[in-house]
Amino acid sequence: MITTRGLALREIWRKIEYVFESSSGDPAVATMAVLARALTDRQPGADDSVRIDRIRALEELRSLVSAVQAQETAEFVTSQRAAQTAAGVPAERVGRGVTAQVGLARRISPHRAARHVGWCMTLVAELPATFAELQDGRVSEWRAMIVARETAWLSREHRAEIDRQLAPQLHTLGDRKVESEAKRLAYTLDPAGYVARLRQAENERHVSLRPAPDAMTRLTALLPLTHGVACQAALTRAADETLARGDERSKGQVMADTLVERVTGQRETGQVPVTVNLIMTDQALFDDGPEADEPVTVVADGTPATVIPAAVARRAAADLSGDSAAFLRRLYRRPGRGDLAAMDSAARCFTANQRLFLLLRDQTCRTPYCDAPVRHADHVLPVEDGGHTTIVNGQGLCEACNHTKQAAGWRQDVDPDGDVVVTTTPTGHQYRSRAPDHHHAVA
Repeated sequence: MITTRGLALREIWRKIEYVFESSSGDPAVATMAVLARALTDRQPGADDSVRIDRIRALEELRSLVSAVQAQETAEFVTSQRAAQTAAGVPAERVGRGVTAQVGLARRISPHRAARHVGWCMTLVAELPATFAELQDGRVSEWRAMIVARETAWLSREHRAEIDRQLAPQLHTLGDRKVESEAKRLAYTLDPAGYVARLRQAENERHVSLRPAPDAMTRLTALLPLTHGVACQAALTRAADETLARGDERSKGQVMADTLVERVTGQRETGQVPVTVNLIMTDQALFDDGPEADEPVTVVADGTPATVIPAAVARRAAADLSGDSAAFLRRLYRRPGRGDLAAMDSAARCFTANQRLFLLLRDQTCRTPYCDAPVRHADHVLPVEDGGHTTIVNGQGLCEACNHTKQAAGWRQDVDPDGDVVVTTTPTGHQYRSRAPDHHHAVA
């Protein structure tokens, strides 16, 4: 009996086979197609002992595939950089757009792709023993990448020494142990450089906000160790004092509320100046009609979008009225559709508002797989190439992706239906991007 999951897996492999068989006839690609068929035709009914053997074998295969992918990545980056240099691209621009192509192929964000490419280059070229462990299926891709990450700042000689000492142990260590052992060896070999790296890390301190389930958010701060401990101690002390006075909240709730009060300087959120954008239908706003209970998308002062029930949005609209320092802006989408129709009448219909409309419509960078905040309102087809300054020809991009699309060989066009942006990379591959459907946006 073939389960629904089994049918889904079979369909996935058929798609893989199609991609392999429709390519250029590379023997390696043909071999992958044979492997795809072999995995698809896996016979059910094995006992649990065999299943464990298969799980281990598949894990080893996953490691081998990761090693091959890392090698392909390193060769692609080297080739692309050489081609750009030969084409006369200025030295400071060589490499632009290369990691973005890898990200699109791997279906990951440009930021993650850039980080991964750097690790691949280090792993393949300068960590031969660790790379061999990955090829042999003895360690996972992530564990090998930890070694590359923790040694990337060292000299080639010191990196080679850690590779020689650490690689034979990798298959017996957990991820955290690999990280700590790599750091220990790095400090032993170059203590001055290690301390300098810590100072550099302090320069990368920042605060970020990400959506969480149930209309919540995660406010995260990357801080030096002493600062982080000091903040935690201060919040804990304040919570203990409050609870000692008989407060009925939990300790975690008191710490969270104290954090908000001390950061904003206000005891009530409505006293904090902020603009809250509600993307909803008029039916959801007035609780009248077949879409009165449709979920509402919320974007506040450039924070990541999140989704809340219509009833919660209506309550927020009431709470943020009157003497509240918060400003509420409603953006209406067409009933029965996911696209935005207009902003409410309080907004001005100037170019600045068109920009705001794009930022709120797209919510995050429109590049496929990129979740970075929108920083630029961009022309899909540049004005110098005949593009017009319209909503249809506009998109929200992060700064990095806006620079990437300006690299040689990149092109973007608006699909004839006016709702899809088609990105063509220097290798001729195309990727399609559609603005979020505000019917089904998720936190």
